[in-house]
Amino acid sequence: MAEMKALAIETRSKDQVIDITDTVEQYLHDVQQESGLCTIFVPHTTCAVAAMDLDPGTDLDFLEALRRLLPPMRYRHPHDPSHTPDHILATLIGPSLVVPYAHRRLLLGTWQRVVLVELDGPRRRTLHFTCVG
Repeated sequence: MAEMKALAIETRSKDQVIDITDTVEQYLHDVQQESGLCTIFVPHTTCAVAAMDLDPGTDLDFLEALRRLLPPMRYRHPHDPSHTPDHILATLIGPSLVVPYAHRRLLLGTWQRVVLVELDGPRRRTLHFTCVG
Protein backbone atom coordinates (compact mmCIF):
# COMPACT_ATOMS: atom_id res chain seq x y z
CA MET A 1 0.00 0.00 0.00
CA ALA A 2 1.29 3.46 -0.93
CA GLU A 3 1.64 6.19 1.65
CA MET A 4 1.16 9.80 0.49
CA LYS A 5 1.84 13.25 1.87
CA ALA A 6 1.65 16.78 0.50
CA LEU A 7 3.86 19.65 1.60
CA ALA A 8 3.95 23.34 0.64
CA ILE A 9 7.21 25.18 -0.01
CA GLU A 10 7.59 28.94 -0.49
CA THR A 11 10.17 29.93 -3.08
CA ARG A 12 11.89 33.30 -2.88
CA SER A 13 13.31 34.00 -6.34
CA LYS A 14 12.41 33.87 -10.03
CA ASP A 15 14.94 31.07 -10.51
CA GLN A 16 15.95 29.03 -7.49
CA VAL A 17 17.23 25.58 -6.55
CA ILE A 18 15.96 24.39 -3.17
CA ASP A 19 17.47 21.35 -1.46
CA ILE A 20 14.56 19.18 -0.27
CA THR A 21 16.58 16.05 0.58
CA ASP A 22 16.19 16.43 4.36
CA THR A 23 12.46 17.15 3.94
CA VAL A 24 11.98 13.93 1.97
CA GLU A 25 14.00 11.91 4.47
CA GLN A 26 11.99 13.38 7.35
CA TYR A 27 8.86 12.11 5.59
CA LEU A 28 10.46 8.63 5.35
CA HIS A 29 10.65 8.47 9.16
CA ASP A 30 6.83 8.42 9.22
CA VAL A 31 6.18 5.73 6.58
CA GLN A 32 5.47 2.12 7.45
CA GLN A 33 7.78 0.59 4.87
CA GLU A 34 11.40 0.66 5.89
CA SER A 35 12.52 0.20 2.27
CA GLY A 36 10.99 0.89 -1.12
CA LEU A 37 10.59 3.64 -3.70
CA CYS A 38 9.79 7.26 -2.96
CA THR A 39 8.23 9.41 -5.68
CA ILE A 40 8.43 13.18 -5.41
CA PHE A 41 6.02 15.04 -7.71
CA VAL A 42 5.21 18.73 -8.27
CA PRO A 43 1.81 19.55 -9.83
CA HIS A 44 3.10 22.71 -11.49
CA THR A 45 4.20 23.56 -15.03
CA THR A 46 6.92 26.06 -14.16
CA CYS A 47 8.94 24.15 -11.59
CA ALA A 48 10.54 20.72 -11.53
CA VAL A 49 12.26 18.10 -9.37
CA ALA A 50 15.74 16.67 -9.92
CA ALA A 51 18.73 15.01 -8.28
CA MET A 52 21.93 17.03 -8.55
CA ASP A 53 25.25 18.00 -7.01
CA LEU A 54 24.96 21.06 -4.77
CA ASP A 55 28.56 22.09 -4.29
CA PRO A 56 28.73 25.87 -3.67
CA GLY A 57 27.69 27.73 -6.80
CA THR A 58 26.53 24.64 -8.68
CA ASP A 59 22.90 25.70 -8.30
CA LEU A 60 23.62 29.06 -9.94
CA ASP A 61 25.64 27.40 -12.72
CA PHE A 62 22.75 25.02 -13.35
CA LEU A 63 20.16 27.81 -13.52
CA GLU A 64 22.34 29.93 -15.80
CA ALA A 65 23.03 26.96 -18.11
CA LEU A 66 19.30 26.19 -18.27
CA ARG A 67 18.45 29.73 -19.37
CA ARG A 68 21.15 29.60 -22.07
CA LEU A 69 19.69 26.39 -23.55
CA LEU A 70 16.76 28.17 -25.13
CA PRO A 71 17.23 30.26 -28.26
CA PRO A 72 15.81 33.77 -28.43
CA MET A 73 12.50 33.45 -30.25
CA ARG A 74 8.96 34.75 -30.31
CA TYR A 75 6.84 32.49 -28.10
CA ARG A 76 3.17 31.86 -28.84
CA HIS A 77 1.89 31.02 -25.34
CA PRO A 78 -1.55 32.71 -25.28
CA HIS A 79 -1.63 33.34 -21.53
CA ASP A 80 1.77 34.97 -21.02
CA PRO A 81 4.50 34.54 -23.66
CA SER A 82 7.14 35.92 -21.26
CA HIS A 83 7.08 32.77 -19.13
CA THR A 84 6.96 30.23 -21.95
CA PRO A 85 10.68 29.48 -21.38
CA ASP A 86 9.80 28.58 -17.77
CA HIS A 87 7.31 25.98 -19.03
CA ILE A 88 9.79 24.56 -21.54
CA LEU A 89 12.62 24.24 -19.02
CA ALA A 90 10.35 22.66 -16.38
CA THR A 91 9.21 20.12 -18.97
CA LEU A 92 12.80 19.27 -19.90
CA ILE A 93 13.72 18.63 -16.25
CA GLY A 94 10.45 16.93 -15.34
CA PRO A 95 7.81 17.12 -12.61
CA SER A 96 8.83 13.98 -10.73
CA LEU A 97 11.69 11.90 -9.40
CA VAL A 98 11.71 8.33 -8.07
CA VAL A 99 14.41 7.46 -5.54
CA PRO A 100 14.87 4.09 -3.82
CA TYR A 101 15.24 4.11 -0.06
CA ALA A 102 16.39 1.62 2.59
CA HIS A 103 16.30 1.88 6.36
CA ARG A 104 14.27 5.09 5.81
CA ARG A 105 17.20 6.79 4.01
CA LEU A 106 17.30 7.80 0.36
CA LEU A 107 19.81 5.76 -1.63
CA LEU A 108 21.44 8.76 -3.28
CA GLY A 109 24.98 8.94 -4.63
CA THR A 110 27.67 10.61 -2.56
CA TRP A 111 27.10 14.05 -4.05
CA GLN A 112 23.42 13.79 -4.99
CA ARG A 113 20.73 15.91 -3.38
CA VAL A 114 17.02 16.04 -4.23
CA VAL A 115 16.03 19.53 -5.34
CA LEU A 116 13.02 21.60 -6.32
CA VAL A 117 13.89 23.77 -9.32
CA GLU A 118 11.83 26.97 -9.32
CA LEU A 119 11.60 28.70 -12.71
CA ASP A 120 8.76 31.21 -12.19
CA GLY A 121 8.93 32.35 -8.60
CA PRO A 122 8.51 33.47 -6.05
CA ARG A 123 5.56 31.15 -5.50
CA ARG A 124 3.98 28.69 -3.12
CA ARG A 125 4.72 25.21 -4.46
CA THR A 126 3.22 21.88 -3.49
CA LEU A 127 5.26 18.67 -3.27
CA HIS A 128 3.56 15.29 -3.23
CA PHE A 129 5.48 12.35 -1.74
CA THR A 130 4.40 8.77 -2.35
CA CYS A 131 6.25 5.78 -0.95
CA VAL A 132 5.70 2.14 -1.82
CA GLY A 133 7.45 -0.77 -0.21
